Amino acid sequence: MSESIPLSAHDLAIPELSLVLLIGASGSGKSTFAAHAFAPWEAISSDYCRGMVSNDPTDQNATTDAFALLHEIVATRLRRGLLTVVDATNVQASARKSLIALAKEHDVLPVAIVLDMPEKVCIERNKKRNVVFGESVVHKQVTQLRASLKGLGREGLRHIYVLNTPEEVERAHIVRTRLFNDLRDDHGPFDVIGDVHGCLDELLEILSKLGYNIVYSQTSESTPAAAHNASAPCRAATPSDAIHPDGRRVIFLGDLIDRGPNVVGVLKLAMGMTKNGHALAVPGNHEAKLVRALGRGAKIQTSHGLAQTLADLAAEGEGFTDEVRQWCDGLISHYVVDDGNLVVAHAGLKQAYHGRTSGRVRAFALYGDTTGESDEYGLPVRYPWANDYRGQAMVLYGHTPVPETQWVNNTLCLDTGCVFGGKLSAMRYPEKEIVQVPAAQVYSEPVRPLVIPEPARAPDVIDATDVLGRRTIQTRWMGPVSIQAEQAAGAFEVMSRFAAEPSRLAYLPPTMSPTQTSHLDGYLEHPIEAFDYFAKQGVVEVMCEEKHMGPRCVALVHRVPAHTDIIHTRTGRPFFTPDLEAQAVARIRTAMEKAGLWDEWDTDWVLLDAELLPWSLKAEPLIRDQYLPVGASAQAMYGAAIPALEQARDRGLDVSDMLARAEHRQANAAAYAHVVNTYSWETDHLTGVQIAPFQILATRGNSMYIQSHRWHMDIADQLSAADPEFIRPTRHIEVTTDNEESIATAVAWWDELTSSGAEGMVVKPMVAPVKNGQRLVQPGLKVRGREYLRMTYGPDYLDHLTDLRQRNLATKRSLALREYAVGLEAIDRLVADEPLWSRHEAVFAVLALESVPTDPRL
Repeated sequence: MSESIPLSAHDLAIPELSLVLLIGASGSGKSTFAAHAFAPWEAISSDYCRGMVSNDPTDQNATTDAFALLHEIVATRLRRGLLTVVDATNVQASARKSLIALAKEHDVLPVAIVLDMPEKVCIERNKKRNVVFGESVVHKQVTQLRASLKGLGREGLRHIYVLNTPEEVERAHIVRTRLFNDLRDDHGPFDVIGDVHGCLDELLEILSKLGYNIVYSQTSESTPAAAHNASAPCRAATPSDAIHPDGRRVIFLGDLIDRGPNVVGVLKLAMGMTKNGHALAVPGNHEAKLVRALGRGAKIQTSHGLAQTLADLAAEGEGFTDEVRQWCDGLISHYVVDDGNLVVAHAGLKQAYHGRTSGRVRAFALYGDTTGESDEYGLPVRYPWANDYRGQAMVLYGHTPVPETQWVNNTLCLDTGCVFGGKLSAMRYPEKEIVQVPAAQVYSEPVRPLVIPEPARAPDVIDATDVLGRRTIQTRWMGPVSIQAEQAAGAFEVMSRFAAEPSRLAYLPPTMSPTQTSHLDGYLEHPIEAFDYFAKQGVVEVMCEEKHMGPRCVALVHRVPAHTDIIHTRTGRPFFTPDLEAQAVARIRTAMEKAGLWDEWDTDWVLLDAELLPWSLKAEPLIRDQYLPVGASAQAMYGAAIPALEQARDRGLDVSDMLARAEHRQANAAAYAHVVNTYSWETDHLTGVQIAPFQILATRGNSMYIQSHRWHMDIADQLSAADPEFIRPTRHIEVTTDNEESIATAVAWWDELTSSGAEGMVVKPMVAPVKNGQRLVQPGLKVRGREYLRMTYGPDYLDHLTDLRQRNLATKRSLALREYAVGLEAIDRLVADEPLWSRHEAVFAVLALESVPTDPRL
């Protein structure tokens, strides 16, 4: 993991790039230790963050926002490759879990430094600092800490140091160690060689061509591996090293073994060169498989040449086989060399993984980025990561054989299929000179024909093949999300006929699931179920936001008018004519200016999630042709039936049940018509039109969706204050899901809200996205009011609640999470300034998922 540095008894070795958790009760001395052990900007204090959001570092009511800020700062520093120290108590496993997850997300090692001070020491220190914590709080924290000590390693912490006395803390000294993959101070020059696959003769030839002098070790007889190949000449000596007179060194890109005629000879040469400092080597997937095959009790398929490699190693004897296993097992997944200007990995490595260490970094370096699917040859379908690469470092790799080397965005594949009868290729670095030797013969028939990689296209060019067919979208928050071919075809029809051009579509809003069906008398949906859901997911603080009865919209607004400015629907259609759109966008632009947000965020564009009112702006045909006729016809029918029934009653006929039912249904019809009319009003150009932003999705270089919903509501209020006629505020209330009084207040608020004409509310985790373990938590649950649901389920729906409660929410909830994850991926790709085709892939996927059949009333 890190380079070997002599350490004293008081030295604490931590990787240069890591997340360090200081763990200790209040008064244990964490902040003092952080101040003298780390640089000023490296330690992030929870108390400081609490003060930042509340002006009071002891304000426990600000804890949620404080830790949201702390997590954002930590994530940003880790993304930028900076060692980061978290100065908080961290005595609870739940607190450590979220931070360890951050380390894992950014592929850095989490480290713990535990200050397990005597309880009395902590209490006395708090008294001297006039800290308000009582002795019971300190006792609880110390108890929680000591209960956690034995299990810290199981939580994923890679280095754990425990300091038990103030004297140990005073003597402790931080020693920063480099990761094994960090060779930035090694400037070469190098000769980087692609996949050898046991082709010893070709390897010797290319080394000679590169100017290396081959060193042979004498043997009494030819190697069994050479004898195995009838066409190979028997040697009385085995090549064991290769030395360049100018001090150049080789970098082997992995897959030295399998398929070829002399695997043992290649291994002896490569192992000798690395041992003597004349070469570096990274592992290939074949070396990784060999290590597993040589492990005890491992059951590995011995295809693709592994069976012969195992046989050849067995002929060499147990000692050499064990030496090979240890050497292969000790290979580092990738190297970053020459001040970070060169990265070498067997299958390549995207920029975010350079110099990082985690299981997924190693997997990418060994196998590349696969879609999880197989091609017609039964081989993995690999995602063309190099087409997306925009890093400054040159990346040299192999793994996927190509007939010719070809530069793609500062990356180069050096596997030219020598074992398949192609060539063995090397590149002189830094000269960028390609050196090749042809294979003497075809040693192994390729399963898949070698193909020339497609050249990288212009970043703003998109193609139908980017989105059609069955696809898998890799997302940050949910992993792979599959899109079926029929879903993509439906979305392609809608988008190609009706949507705005892709360059204007940065994001499509996901669908939203309603809350779990309520069984309270007279309710189909009720807030209690939403609060219960989030409580069970471990979400303590939620935000309840008024749900305006208006179509969802997305606004992309530039500080200086741009052709991509737009306000569009959930399916990507512009809401307005170009003239009206320009006016609407200008209103938002001006409000941003008045609120000072352009300068505060240092951005030239903003992406907003909002609702547009009135509902009739989008649904006027639906209202005119369906909703209003239903209400009018029902009222007309019962308006005629009731007088007739009253006359019959007056003549002595027993029609009381029929009359009561008619009066009841007339009242339902009147309520239905009232609801429809509530959400419709006349507009003239922009007069009468309002937009209600409720989330800032992104600005230049920043994914803003990670901010707390308290922050989003504050920004929405600022924008509304800047233009109250056009920008509508969103009423909201905060709720603590483990507090009955808070819940009761919110339920009363919802009752008042819905009885006064609002559609309902959306309940959201205060800070999102949220994961419960590995599972993504719903980003929001809509809780619609009793009267609004008349419009969805019909005027008499309350009479049929027993049947309606059988509705199945599973598909809707699954769909909401998948669309949410893909939507966030679109935002992250936009913020990362990825090519248009990459961003559009994620945007398009949201629309494709919309074609999954679900009950439209949900």
